[in-house]
Amino acid sequence: MNMLAIETGAADRSTKRIAVGQEGVALLTVLMMMLIMTVLGISAITITGMENRMAGFARSGEAVATAADSCTGVGANVIRQALIPANAVAIPLQFLSNAAPPGPVPLTNAVILHDEIYGRDASGVVTKNSSDSAAGVPNLVLAVNGFAVNGDIDFLYNENTVATGGAVTNTYRINCVATNVASGTSSSVTAVYACTLVSGSTECSKKF
Repeated sequence: MNMLAIETGAADRSTKRIAVGQEGVALLTVLMMMLIMTVLGISAITITGMENRMAGFARSGEAVATAADSCTGVGANVIRQALIPANAVAIPLQFLSNAAPPGPVPLTNAVILHDEIYGRDASGVVTKNSSDSAAGVPNLVLAVNGFAVNGDIDFLYNENTVATGGAVTNTYRINCVATNVASGTSSSVTAVYACTLVSGSTECSKKF
């Protein structure tokens, strides 16, 4: 074998070794790119899922808060109607749970609620700032947009300014708790209403 052939063979072997090395680098680069793209894809899916869950929690939270807030409005209406002189003896029948359609006041708690609205029971015992609660013996029971809502009404205090040309104003605290039984999500809302007795009727306004 002459020197030219030997040199040519050596050159071919050298070229082949370089080519093999370049193919390995290319394969490694492709694998790294695939790994990076996979990680980015998984991260994007995870972030999207978390955002959807957060949005769902926010919607659920808003819905349960709205349900609880609507209960305070119902409570204020019950107070307003119960304070009308014609209803001085008992809660109006249309608000009771055995009415058609059923009202928000459980029949078994109607007498207790009436006593709490007037701040005293039939024997004159004071029932202001009652210790009952929405979780214990609720004064109101409602179903609002799939939520079970319990409400509690408490007589806080009254202001009697009749002697000076004013009126009698009772202040109440209404606490409502809405719960989604399926998810366990719950929200509590408390509002204070001032109800003024004027000319045989009652006007209630939300203080805070």
